[in-house]
Amino acid sequence: MSQTARITGLVEYREGDGANITIRKGLCEVEESTLDVTISWTDADSHGSAALPLGDYKRYVASKAIQIDAAPAG
Repeated sequence: MSQTARITGLVEYREGDGANITIRKGLCEVEESTLDVTISWTDADSHGSAALPLGDYKRYVASKAIQIDAAPAG
């Protein structure tokens, strides 16, 4: 189930063995599975998405760096 959320603090992900990449602050969509969470966002004409381990996602939510909207999307 997708939910809308807002990135309000420092949220980072890593592509492969590369450096951490910061997800920009603002609205996003969150899709949670049993193992990980996919965060998707739009920035003007570009779209981005990142997969986070479930533990990292829960840590970001607990610290309020990611704030989940009350109503699920779509």
